[in-house]
Amino acid sequence: MKTKVLLIAVMMSVSAVLFAQPRERENQRPFRGERFEQQKGPDGPAQALNLTDEQKEAFKQSMLALQKQLQPLRNLLGEVEAHQRTLMTAEKPDLKDINKNIEKIGEIKVEMAKLQAKHRLEMRAQLNDEQRLKFDMFKHHQMKEGKGPKEMKMRRGNPGN
Repeated sequence: MKTKVLLIAVMMSVSAVLFAQPRERENQRPFRGERFEQQKGPDGPAQALNLTDEQKEAFKQSMLALQKQLQPLRNLLGEVEAHQRTLMTAEKPDLKDINKNIEKIGEIKVEMAKLQAKHRLEMRAQLNDEQRLKFDMFKHHQMKEGKGPKEMKMRRGNPGN
């Protein structure tokens, strides 16, 4: 009986060790997004798109303009979200005020999304067909990898929702 238990224990530990070993990746498909990461290069998506100097400058100016438009909205959103926390933790929360504030948060987020969509389309319009395809793949890759709005918010150092 002891030998059977010992044999089972040894087999379980051997199987655990085998599963813990890294696999050979030579003939496996790359994991999600790895192919694009290899394509992207060290300078990010700009290198993968093979942008001309004019395109790079236009993208830079466009991004700066977008950030200037978004900053006041981000600030306002932070204030409204802080007010939401205050409303939610009040001694006697008023559901009507809470719902009104939720609507305001939604309006701000919609406005930000509209500005970002407009910016994305303006950037996309400056690209040739090949660049446009890569640009679209990059955006799809970001969303698939979970680098959507919440992830970006975390990177900015604002961990709140």
